[in-house]
Amino acid sequence: MKIGIISGTGFLVEEGFKFVEEINLSNKYGSPSSSYKKYLFGDNEIYSIARHGEKHQFPPHLINYRSNIYGFYELNVDFIVAFGAVGGINSLLLPGDFLIPDNIVDWTYGRESTYSDIGDTYHIDFTYPFCPSIREELINILKKSGVRFHPKGVYLCTNGPRLESAAEINAFLKLGFDVVGMTLMPETALARELGICYAAVNIVSNFAAGISKTPLTTDEVVEHVKNNDAVIRFIIKEVASMKRKSPCSCHEAIKNARFK
Repeated sequence: MKIGIISGTGFLVEEGFKFVEEINLSNKYGSPSSSYKKYLFGDNEIYSIARHGEKHQFPPHLINYRSNIYGFYELNVDFIVAFGAVGGINSLLLPGDFLIPDNIVDWTYGRESTYSDIGDTYHIDFTYPFCPSIREELINILKKSGVRFHPKGVYLCTNGPRLESAAEINAFLKLGFDVVGMTLMPETALARELGICYAAVNIVSNFAAGISKTPLTTDEVVEHVKNNDAVIRFIIKEVASMKRKSPCSCHEAIKNARFK
């Protein structure tokens, strides 16, 4: 299988991964955030990209999501697993918890968010944004890890790069959102447009604004990611070990999306 991994900054290489090459894949949508690093793990090919760039130089609103995802399409990956830190809105999700989101709300603006263009109009079904097959695999992996996790939740994607106000978070809580982040959109929708299975693994790095009793800092994010380094490595290794995935309809998303 060919597996795509999207990390926040760098790919956490675990024992058993054999580095093959760096692939520079600029395409018609511009340059991706970083090169794609190719690894072999058993019979699988693993392709990883640093979403924010190797030096974390791209803020969420300036990431070239279209180029990043299109690169995976050109590499013909079977599926993508994306990692990222989030703020907890739902009080049941504690800092250090993991989440496999099952739905998403897009609160971004100004981002290049689709491959649809003049002469190629389509409206993909986005009822269930994340691949159910890959989500199931990730849930099973997290069960094996022994870490505290939540098998579903609504991810709210804000534009950033600023964090949210307390009033915004209070409104988001009333709307039923569980976590807030800045990067899964338009990433998720772009993968669906190209028929690539996509699912996410999130780590709750802090309580969101107004819920947290202390000022929000990037130190919290770094601390919780670092504290869960071993878990993230375990998840990546298990994902890289996958031999197959159960059937899904992600690759057929475009089939009935165009006007005839």
